[in-house]
Amino acid sequence: MSSQQTTTFQEALAILESLPEYQQEDLIHIMQRRRLERRRELLAERIKEARAEHARGEVTRGTVDELIQGVTA
Repeated sequence: MSSQQTTTFQEALAILESLPEYQQEDLIHIMQRRRLERRRELLAERIKEARAEHARGEVTRGTVDELIQGVTA
């Protein structure tokens, strides 16, 4: 994206505020759904990584105290 196409945050807000209220509400709902989907994708990726670590035997089990001892030892 070129510098001429870049919209600043304040410019974006001004554009959004110029929309009718119902379109602002629609936009809020769309953005909330997109953020939720991105969080779900990130969580799925973390779960996939954790399962792979577990399958490779890279997971440590124990109590919190045992884990802290292992880190500080």
